[in-house]
Amino acid sequence: MVRVLHKEQSEIHMDYVNAPDQLARGSASKNHTGKDSAVISAVSGRKLYRLVGVSFGLLCILQIALNISLRLTLYRPHNMTSGVEANCKILADSDRYFKQGWVYFQPSFYYISSTKKSWQDSRDDCLRRGADLVIINSREEQDFTRKFHKISWIGLTDRETKGEWKWVDGTPLTKRCWVEGASD
Repeated sequence: MVRVLHKEQSEIHMDYVNAPDQLARGSASKNHTGKDSAVISAVSGRKLYRLVGVSFGLLCILQIALNISLRLTLYRPHNMTSGVEANCKILADSDRYFKQGWVYFQPSFYYISSTKKSWQDSRDDCLRRGADLVIINSREEQDFTRKFHKISWIGLTDRETKGEWKWVDGTPLTKRCWVEGASD
């Protein structure tokens, strides 16, 4: 450490220290006048702005990298391919049903046979086709089945217990009146 003292300017003391930057700044700021402190503060302020700018730049680069990796992960071609394949299968199945004479209503297909059969024979025919007799779940579905103006079987039975009506899927009948104005 070297100490220099100028007699003409007794207020300025200069210390030269071979120490880390922060320690030197601390002792220098104690020994300098206000003008020198302003210079040191300006240098510190520039370093702070530089640090903030570099940090912001690094955050931007990190954000870009995350965006790219997320897009690559979420929007892979195989995800789109599987969706397209599923839609193609649905369309192919729909086309097959239409060609075999099935009728589409809301989310289901219905087959209306032109042959008169018993309830059990009709159910067996439906099961052979991969379906079952219609289970009516809404007023709209009931109205749809009545549009064909012919007698048709529905999937309602009391074979297990006489008088206890159940749908072919095992759910109990919940509505008693099927047509407006009808009674028990």
